[in-house]
Amino acid sequence: MNLFFREIGEGAPIVILHGLFGSSDNWLSIAKVLSETHKVYTIDQRNHGQSDHSDEFNYEVMAIDLKNFLEQHQIDNPIIIGHSMGGKVAMQFAVDHPEMLQKLIVVDIAPKSYPVHHDEILEGLCALPITELKSRGEANTMLEAYVPVMGTRQFLLKNLARTTDGFEWKINLPVIRDKINVIGQGLPAGTVFDKATLFINGKMSNYIKESDKALILQHFPSAELKTIDYAGHWVHAEQPEEFLSIVKKFI
Repeated sequence: MNLFFREIGEGAPIVILHGLFGSSDNWLSIAKVLSETHKVYTIDQRNHGQSDHSDEFNYEVMAIDLKNFLEQHQIDNPIIIGHSMGGKVAMQFAVDHPEMLQKLIVVDIAPKSYPVHHDEILEGLCALPITELKSRGEANTMLEAYVPVMGTRQFLLKNLARTTDGFEWKINLPVIRDKINVIGQGLPAGTVFDKATLFINGKMSNYIKESDKALILQHFPSAELKTIDYAGHWVHAEQPEEFLSIVKKFI
């Protein structure tokens, strides 16, 4: 699996994993600040961004992708940051290969199972006549019926790539649609990572609840949880200064 990545800075390594429908681009501003003291890698995960597509799409294979990436680029003992789906990949990797990372930062996701909640987004993306689109503006107008929040639409439409004939998806939309149940799966019971771990959540997000703390500590007994006010699921984008302050103290 060939993963596209960006690297910036010098020093001890940090690896950042984006969430569902995202890409390494989403983390460029955070990576730039962290690169003042660290070498930062932002990765496009399989079926996203400029990385390879595959019919295999689950946390086990994405954790293997990360292991292979670290070995290929000789990245030793990194701090790994994962947001949402990327957080679940990071957690899976940490419990599978605890010797390969120094610390873990999980952003606005818990190790529990989540019900499918991207139905309208997937319906809207699949409804776009991708080969017939004339402009991103046209795509935005069509998608509005399914995704009313402008910021979310802009985020999703970053996955459109212009071609000589029109547009195509950067994401592997058919596989993501068919495997969306897998993306909601929780961390397997009994798995543990006992090194330093930080969970960061947005107070306005419902991805991590008070009742999830016990499960988090079962899997990550050394974990601490920091909540950022006035932030939803995209904590790092909505409150970047506080997010960076918390991350810097932890690393």
